[in-house]
Amino acid sequence: MKKDYLYNEIADNIANKINSGVLKAGEKLPSVRNLSAEHGISINTAKRIFLALEGRSLIRSKPQSGYFVSPPNYLQLPLAAASQPIPIANNREPDQLMNKVYSTMGRQDLTLFSIGVPSGNLLPTAKLKKEIVLATQELSDGGTAYEPLQGNIKLRRMVAVRSLAWGGNLNEDEVVTTNGCMNALVLCLMALTKPGDTLALESPCYPGILQLAVSLGLQVLEIATDPITGIDIEALKKLLPEIKVCLLVPNFNTPLGYCMPDENKREIVSLLAKHHIPLIEDDTYGDLHFGTQRPKCCKSFDLDGNVLWCGSVSKTLAPGFRVGWVAPGKYKEQIIKLKLIHSLSSTTIINEAVGNFLLTGKYENHLRKLRRSLSENYQQYAAIIAEHFPEGTKISRPQGGLALWVEFPKHIDTGMLYNYALKLQISISPGRIFTLQDQFHHCMRLCIGLPWSNELALKLKQLGKLAKALQ
Repeated sequence: MKKDYLYNEIADNIANKINSGVLKAGEKLPSVRNLSAEHGISINTAKRIFLALEGRSLIRSKPQSGYFVSPPNYLQLPLAAASQPIPIANNREPDQLMNKVYSTMGRQDLTLFSIGVPSGNLLPTAKLKKEIVLATQELSDGGTAYEPLQGNIKLRRMVAVRSLAWGGNLNEDEVVTTNGCMNALVLCLMALTKPGDTLALESPCYPGILQLAVSLGLQVLEIATDPITGIDIEALKKLLPEIKVCLLVPNFNTPLGYCMPDENKREIVSLLAKHHIPLIEDDTYGDLHFGTQRPKCCKSFDLDGNVLWCGSVSKTLAPGFRVGWVAPGKYKEQIIKLKLIHSLSSTTIINEAVGNFLLTGKYENHLRKLRRSLSENYQQYAAIIAEHFPEGTKISRPQGGLALWVEFPKHIDTGMLYNYALKLQISISPGRIFTLQDQFHHCMRLCIGLPWSNELALKLKQLGKLAKALQ
């Protein structure tokens, strides 16, 4: 209790100094190490304090530079509300609206705030082309043969090596490659569930996961979720008897962008293992942290193989390559059997090329630039929303990832806003597609993975004007 009191006291003290103007916008804060020494707290506690303040948009991090006080316009926007879904499982999806949104994917004439992937202008396209040519030359058969069933050994080894950054300590034999992260999730759900079983998810949740669950005949139980810390553990505890499998995106999920605290991850892993409920962890966005350190995963705290950790490069490097993987723990045999039946092999040349890209260090260099762009975009978006969107607009506080969740006053319907925006060549994701329940009609998700420009700023301002017209 004393430790928690000191943590809150220090965080609140810094927050008060920022809100009162004692600490000015742009002013650099003490380093993590200095804060630790000054208050006699651990390095991890000091990091938690900065992450909490960053989550409240009071400060922001700059790679290799430290933490700085955020500009005042971020402080004008209140935090989006925690969700309160009805604790009843269902499997109804908003087909018509979802189909409309995703039908715009790939259209060059639209500003696609609706599609949650980084723009090609932020990706190392030329370098990837060279890697594909190199892979063709290095593979003895030119890449025409099937890969081993478990997947490209170089890619699996590099996924395992990179897991050391978040405490995964995996080896290549624990990793199975897949055709993107969605394919990994499909294999996991098929291995663990049957039609009629109940799947627990965050709320709001990525629409693709909702569609997948419905297509497999699963009942979806949406759990109350906080925009800063993630799923409500107490709400989860009450619903455990109904749950067959739990699927979470604890690191920078879309659409909220939160990063679940380590202590919450540890507690959830232990809780689910105790009740023999498998946890599928989607870590697609884990490498897109705005802070200085890659967050841990639920898999970091897995002691008995109950966590099936899934990832990909679809949100970080090449959406169209469809390169993904899963470390399925004690469920590896079932996953490999299903892969044999449903896909047999991943694309040989592409997996070799991505494996090389990770091996040479080019991936980490690219990530540093991409993280910086996404973090700066979030700040630019927030500034325009604060100035041009309707009074009472709230936003999430993404700590990484590609999404910004916008919550309007309740009388503004984002399904209607979608239709008006499309006439101005703007596509958004209405909040209703992130749930199977009757909620989030006044919310929307914006992708922050577009290159910043005057034209993009203008589109955001037009969106704000349209929203004001709906008041």
